[in-house]
This record gives sequence, structure tokens and C-alpha cells, in this order.
Amino acid sequence: MKNHTALPNWSEDLATKDLPKEFHVAGENSQPPMGDETLDALFNGKLQLWQSRRGYRFSLDALLLAHFATVKTGAQVADLGTGSGVIALVLASLHANVAVIGFEAQPAMVERAQKNVKLNRLEKQIQIRRGDVRFIESLGSPQSVDVVVCNPPYRRRESGRTSPNDEKQIARHEIHGALNDFLNAGAFLLRPKGRIALVYLASRAVDLLASMRAFKIEPKRLRMVHSFCGGAASLVLVEGVKGGRAGARIEPPLMIYRRGKEYSDEAAAIIAGSE
Repeated sequence: MKNHTALPNWSEDLATKDLPKEFHVAGENSQPPMGDETLDALFNGKLQLWQSRRGYRFSLDALLLAHFATVKTGAQVADLGTGSGVIALVLASLHANVAVIGFEAQPAMVERAQKNVKLNRLEKQIQIRRGDVRFIESLGSPQSVDVVVCNPPYRRRESGRTSPNDEKQIARHEIHGALNDFLNAGAFLLRPKGRIALVYLASRAVDLLASMRAFKIEPKRLRMVHSFCGGAASLVLVEGVKGGRAGARIEPPLMIYRRGKEYSDEAAAIIAGSE
């Protein structure tokens, strides 16, 4: 029987406002939960990954970022705050001969990401390193990568509701590193003219753009993400060039839903891995 990946359903209270941070993909060949983990499928079963059942689970923003980033064949890529390794896995799947290093501070997430790399037989392309981006000098070499991708915590330490789950807290709030820590790490790792791609809250877009320039990373591409046509943007995707010249391209907005719970053609293609 052909492996099928079902499109996720967002929670009702967030569907018309923010894009949710909870994302679960379950295909007809997905495995039952194993203790505190579930085995989930992406791209019609092409990729599989273990996720915490109650802790942090990757969300649509990770897929949007992986598809948005400019990654050329043979590129050296760093994924800051790799979590369960989903962005690294998607990049290795989408682009030929790329080498990805995923940096993650939480030991349980590092173990899960390493397990997911082995599960998908991508050890030759992906390496997972445990470490805090605030101490990037001890984790990687300066000017050693072509591309950095980053899905940093969106919310300041004391803002919004704080989850009692440690994995969710650290993923959503600036507990083990704020935006500037991630940008500093990216600037350290990037070669001159290298690119960094980030996904962030649209409401904090000014913070993001100003901070990028402070680290001499010039924003070059920007795309707003909306739940529905006519609604306010929820997320922003930005790509910058280290030492780049001024001048940014504002790309057409990305709409997640066409109407109701029906995905737009582009969003559906991204989730299916065909975009």
C-alpha cells in the first residue's frame, strides 16, 4: 500500500490568528507511539522522524523555512537550534550533496535528532552537535559555512503563556538564547556573502531586520506568511547576506489557507515536499 502523509489540522483557536507551533503528521503507515515518542512521516513517507509526544513538536514554520532558504548543490549548511532535526532532514532531502550541521543545546533533543538522522540514513550528509549557540566559538569554526538556517524562539522570556514542558519553553521563549545570540552565531559561522534564512513572528519583523543589520547581515528577501487572504501576517521569512549591499526584494505573500481548512496550493505543495 502506498505510504500517505495526511495534512495536519490546526487548532481552531489559532487558525485565524497565529500559525500554531504544534504540528503532527500521521500517515497511514505511521507507527504507534513508543513510550513518550511518536514516529511520524513526511513527504509521503520519504522522511520519518521520532518526536516527543508531549514535548516540543515541529510545526509548519520549519517546513516554510526549509523551502524558503536559498541552498545550492554542495553547500555547507548550519541549522541553529535544530531540535529534532527536521529542517536538516528536509534540506538534505530537497538539495543534492549538501552537508548540514545541526546545533542543539537540549540533550534529549540532540539524542532524538541523531536518532532521526540514522533512521533516514543521512549520516553522510547530516551531523548533530550538542551546544549552546551563545557559545558558538566553542562549537564551530569561523567563516566555515555557506548557509545558516534558524527558527529561533519567537517570544521574549516573560511574554505570553509559558508551557510547563521544558522543551516547549526553550523552543518558544528566549531562555537559552535570544534573537541576537542566534544572529551572532550565524554571523560567526558564515563566510563573506554567505546567506542566513530565518522565520520569525511578523509582529517582531522590525526587531529582526534591525538586528540583522547590527550584525552586518543585509536583509535581501522578505516574505510575509498569512493564515488567510485579507488577514494580518502571522510570520515573516527573511533571508540576508553577510556583508551584502542594501536593497531587499519583497516577495508575494504566502497564504496558508484558501478557505476554511482547505490549504492553498502552495502550502499543500510545501507540506507534501513537492514545492
